[in-house]
Amino acid sequence: MTLNEYQDGALSTAIYPESRKIIYPTLGLTGEAGEVSDKVKKVIRDNNDEFSDEHKRQIALELGDVLWYAATLAHDLGFTLDEVAQMNLDKLASRMKRDKIHGSGDER
Repeated sequence: MTLNEYQDGALSTAIYPESRKIIYPTLGLTGEAGEVSDKVKKVIRDNNDEFSDEHKRQIALELGDVLWYAATLAHDLGFTLDEVAQMNLDKLASRMKRDKIHGSGDER
């Protein structure tokens, strides 16, 4: 499956008000990313940093929710997931070429 094929599938299940485009998937993205983080935190707290296959599967399911919201947000912004992925790789390659891969800030 390509990223754009995934995005098409995600969009077939995207049900939220047109008036909340961009806003709704942004809020969902942050919520789901928090759920990923929370599952990792609980493995550290409750399982001595031992990530069982089931823990990994549960985290992957939450990552799928993150991907769904990223796909719908990209669409609402007017981009395909392939375009977003390529922009990200181009940005990182530029930083690497300029020896700016470390540090902070969007425009480095």
